[in-house]
Amino acid sequence: MQPGLYVHVPFCRSKCPYCGFYSIASKAPIDRWLDGLEKEISYTQKPFGPFDSLYLGGGTPSFLSKTVLERVMALILGHFSLTPGAEITLEANPCDISSEKANLFKSLKINRINLGIQSFNDDVLTFLGRRHSSKTAENALRHLRSAGFQNIGVDLIYGFKTQPMKEWIATLRRALAFQPEHLSCYQLTLERGTVFERRSHPEDMITLPDKSAAAHFLATSSFLESNGYIQYEVSNFARNKGLEARHNRKYWQHIPYLGLGPSAHSFDGKKRWWNLGSVKKYCAALEKGRLPIEGTETLTKEQIHLESLALGFRTRRGVALKSLPPKSEKTLSMLQKKGFLKVADGRAFPTRRGYLLADHLPLHFSD
Repeated sequence: MQPGLYVHVPFCRSKCPYCGFYSIASKAPIDRWLDGLEKEISYTQKPFGPFDSLYLGGGTPSFLSKTVLERVMALILGHFSLTPGAEITLEANPCDISSEKANLFKSLKINRINLGIQSFNDDVLTFLGRRHSSKTAENALRHLRSAGFQNIGVDLIYGFKTQPMKEWIATLRRALAFQPEHLSCYQLTLERGTVFERRSHPEDMITLPDKSAAAHFLATSSFLESNGYIQYEVSNFARNKGLEARHNRKYWQHIPYLGLGPSAHSFDGKKRWWNLGSVKKYCAALEKGRLPIEGTETLTKEQIHLESLALGFRTRRGVALKSLPPKSEKTLSMLQKKGFLKVADGRAFPTRRGYLLADHLPLHFSD
């Protein structure tokens, strides 16, 4: 698999109360950010290329105007080499999608849209601080299909205290009516520094208790798999193997990627580095003629190995048996008997129940 390219667009119409990604609810610095991005691209050598995926994330890339989007794509395609058939994804919010915008995306060689719908229930959308309605979400999907998009991912959120199972399954049914090629079903977590994290207290939690959350997870997996989707990672489902999110798989498989923009992360196979998490600081650094790198980390062989186990046990691909520590047979046998792992073709991979313990499975194989 070739390396991936990520561009962080840190602008939104408003900040959602659950979102822990860096973004600002303002258009004011867009021109300065764009000038900074051009400088970062020009300063960046080509240590990886060519790339077989480009991901425009955020923030809300669909929030950008036609002129800005055209310039962003021209900068990227003019400097970096993409392989034929590269996956080019843009994250979008339903309220930004019109027929004209969908056709614009298509004209810019974008071939995959990841749509942040989160719910098809208007009360839930209000609770989540979303600006769109369920009708707007459905219209956005229609506009994208009419523009010719054949690879659409839908993001949904579940697992909060006031959400009955019945309502969540109804949202899944409405999503499947549009036959999205990909679904990401994220269980609500209280990200540090978010409005939801500040509002939630032990005596009045926003999220579901563990037992109910597990039931929602298992029901999600069962429902989507019964409707033909493959669960290839804890939160991600695809209609077939070829529709798995190519860019995201790089993070789980330790494939190199280059990140551009405020707060973006990069990885070359051994070393990670990350940019300043502020538009102002990011732009100021570039205006002074230096890359906006905030920190770096060089991984040891042991760290890479441990991360490979942790990431592998989150995916359908699992981990190679030869990568496990010596004398793992008893542990493997025990986890198989408990229904958490399966073993086949020289690999150990999680079952549906095993996904519930994905973050804990590697601990069983520590030396």
